[in-house]
Amino acid sequence: MTATAALHRAWALDLDLRTLYDLLRLRVDVFVVEQACPYPELDGRDLLPGTRHLWIEQDGQVVCTLRLMEEHDRGTSYRIGRLCTRADARGHGHTTRLLRTALAEVGSAPCRLSAQSHLVDMYAKHGFTPDGDEFIEDGIPHVPMRRGGGEPWREV
Repeated sequence: MTATAALHRAWALDLDLRTLYDLLRLRVDVFVVEQACPYPELDGRDLLPGTRHLWIEQDGQVVCTLRLMEEHDRGTSYRIGRLCTRADARGHGHTTRLLRTALAEVGSAPCRLSAQSHLVDMYAKHGFTPDGDEFIEDGIPHVPMRRGGGEPWREV
């Protein structure tokens, strides 16, 4: 990887079709193909008005992405999801760069995510703490985590 990695951010409804396709393709390549986990990647949330997409491009290719969604069921909170990095682009700080950018937008508001269990320590470095018991989603162990916002978040 020699070229400068450019960070991009767009509201869901501002994404052009090519970019949306590239983001979704990376997610399918990592979550469905690499992790051998057939699950419904297209969950209907990618084009919601309160969804933002952040991604890093290098040499004209999307190498890392995440989805930041606003949630308003108990005041404004956020959910980070679909964070992934292309296998040959790992170890270059892209995940950290995207997480820091997303968390700057979140500020002190509560933010939740479901971390694959082997990534709990990585998310802890960004201020997330476990917020419930480990669970299995699509055959992969996950841990609910949260950052900020005072009292622990509990689904009702």
